[in-house]
Amino acid sequence: MQFWDPRIEELPKADLQKMQYKLLKSLVCRLYSFSPFYHDRMKEQKVHPDDIKELSDVTKLPFMFKRDLRDSYPNKIFTATQEELVRYHVSSGTTGKPTVVGYTQKDLDNWTTSLARGFTAIGLGRGDVIQDSYGYGLFTGGLGVHYGAERIGATVLPTSVGNTERQIELMQDLEVTAIACTPSYLLHIGEVAEKMGIDIKKDTRLKTGILGAEPWTEGMRTRMEKWLGIRAYDIYGTSELSGPMFTECTEQNGFHVWSDIALVEVIDPKTGEQLEPGEKGDLTLTMLQKEALPMIRYRIGDISSIDEDVCPCGRTSPRIKRIQGRVDDMLIIRGINVFPSQVEYTLMSIPEVGQHFQIVVERTGALDDMLVRVELTKESFSDKITDLMQIQQKVEHRLRNALNVAVDVELVEPGSLPRFEGKSKKVIDKRSL
Repeated sequence: MQFWDPRIEELPKADLQKMQYKLLKSLVCRLYSFSPFYHDRMKEQKVHPDDIKELSDVTKLPFMFKRDLRDSYPNKIFTATQEELVRYHVSSGTTGKPTVVGYTQKDLDNWTTSLARGFTAIGLGRGDVIQDSYGYGLFTGGLGVHYGAERIGATVLPTSVGNTERQIELMQDLEVTAIACTPSYLLHIGEVAEKMGIDIKKDTRLKTGILGAEPWTEGMRTRMEKWLGIRAYDIYGTSELSGPMFTECTEQNGFHVWSDIALVEVIDPKTGEQLEPGEKGDLTLTMLQKEALPMIRYRIGDISSIDEDVCPCGRTSPRIKRIQGRVDDMLIIRGINVFPSQVEYTLMSIPEVGQHFQIVVERTGALDDMLVRVELTKESFSDKITDLMQIQQKVEHRLRNALNVAVDVELVEPGSLPRFEGKSKKVIDKRSL
C-alpha cells in the first residue's frame, strides 16, 4: 500500500483528535479576534474561544451557510489581505450571486497536498499520464487536479473539456493511464470512441478514472468499469472548501477526509443536531487551516454519512460515504421525497437500460407527475411494440417499488438524450419554470 505522508495518514486516532483540537482552538481564537463576520456570529451564539475546551465543543460554534457567502460577495469574509492573495476562483452562480473564493499560497499548498495524498491512495504516481478533462479557469476542478497530479510526479495532459475526438486521439497517442472528469463526460467519451471504432478497454492504456463534480451511484461505477476496463474512483470537494480535495482509496469505500485539513460532521437537516457515525444527513466541514476564506461548520448541503473505523488500507482519517444527493436536489412528488440518485440506482440494476436517463416533473392541476425518459441499450432496442411494452412495464414496476410513488416511463432509442461535457442535467422541473 502506497502512502504520500504516512506520518499523518497512519497517525493513531487519539493523536489525530489532539491535533484537530489544537488546530480548531487556534482557528477559533484567530477568527474571533480578526474576522468581524465570525466575531459577530460567535457573539450571537453566545460562545467565546474560552468555551472551546475539547474537540466535541465544535457543536457550540455557529453554522455557516451558502447564503452567507453570497451575502458577503465578493470578499467581505476574507481574512487575508490583497497582498497575501495569490488566486481567485468563482463558482458558477446558478442562483443569485456567484461565490468568490480567495487563496493564499498556504491554501494552495494544502489543497495540492490533500490531492497528492488522495491520488497516491488510488495507486497513481510517477510514470502515470493523467488526462485532466475537468474545466480550467474559474471552475476549480481543472487546476486543482492539475497541481495535485504534478505533485505526485505524474505527467499531466491538460485537455479540459470539449473536442472529444481529439481527446481520444491524445489518450491513445500519449498512452494516458488515468483520466479526471465528470462521470457524464467519461460516458460521452466512451460513446464517441465507439463511433470512431476505438475500444477504450482494448485500444488504450487507460486504467483509472477520477470522477466527480456530480453524484453517481455504485451501479454506474460497475457499468463503467466493466465497459471501459478501468477502476473508477470518486473525488469530492466544493469551490468553497478549495475545490476537489478528497478521494477514495483502492478500497473504493468512502472519501478519506484528512484530519489535519478538515473536521467533518454530519448534521440533521431539520434540527441542526450532530448525527452519529453511519447516520445520513447534511455534510458539514470545518476547514482547520484555511487562511483566505475560513470555514467553520459550513453546511454544504450534500447528503452523506461518516465512517470513523480505520480503513482496511491502513489510513486512520474518517471517511465520508458516497454522496447521495443534495438536500436542495430532493424532489417532493405527491408528498414523497425522491432523489435523482435513487432513480439512477434502480435503473442501473436493469440490464436492458442504458447509462442515460432524464427526469421531467410537471404539475397537472394540484398533482405532480413524474416522467422518466430512459435510453435502452442497443441490444434491447427493438421495433417490436410488445417487447418495448414489457421493458417499459418492468422499469415502471422497479421504480414504483423503489420510490414508493407512481412514475411514468418513456423508452427512447440509444443516443437520443442530451450529452454533457461538464455536469449533467438529469432533472427538468417544470413546476419551477
